[in-house]
Amino acid sequence: MKARVLIIEDEPDLARLVGMYLEKDGLEAAIAPSAEAARELLSDEAFDLLLLDINLPGMDGFEFLQAFRRTSDLPVIVVSARESDEDIVLGLGIGADEFIVKPVPPRVLVAHVRALLRRVRQIAPEKALISFGPFTLDPEAYLLRRENERIPLSGKEFDILLFLARNVGKAYSPKEIYEAVWGQSFGDLSIVGVYIQRLRKKIEADPAAPLYLETIQGKGYLFSTHNRSEP
Repeated sequence: MKARVLIIEDEPDLARLVGMYLEKDGLEAAIAPSAEAARELLSDEAFDLLLLDINLPGMDGFEFLQAFRRTSDLPVIVVSARESDEDIVLGLGIGADEFIVKPVPPRVLVAHVRALLRRVRQIAPEKALISFGPFTLDPEAYLLRRENERIPLSGKEFDILLFLARNVGKAYSPKEIYEAVWGQSFGDLSIVGVYIQRLRKKIEADPAAPLYLETIQGKGYLFSTHNRSEP
């Protein structure tokens, strides 16, 4: 699946140019013209990396980054016209993964994005436990627990839940889920909906009003834990 990059930049022409180069390289890009707008987008959508300017209207990039790091470890590349040693040390010290001084050719910036995404994915804990509400998903032991109780899942149920839980906040069509879980491009896509219904009966307090495995009209299924009451 395409990685999603949030460009936090108040110069619209520059933001659009960077976004165009990212998309040409096979990535998805969204633009926020301020830190406040970025916060709203981040509360509703999932991203894989942030490109952050410092001189923003309202809250500046340093303030945003400091607050962002309290709740997220997503990779952040600061892209700023500020070039003093103090600014670079501050940016890296409060959580930036890289600090790139403007002007920077868009192709070079995209190369930095690609390289950082590769590094993050290589060290991502693929076997790390995934917790949501009272549940814990254990990829290594291949099991789901609700507190100390084991929830029995079939192999495909587990694989679908794991795939969606590892991509929280992203909607996937039945075809995309089928390709990811079954490893095939063609097949009976309706089976995906059957497995989703089975999973909902096992993890949702009310399968008709799911908190975790949502249906997004026209897009597919999405795993969500944002601002939800626990069952």
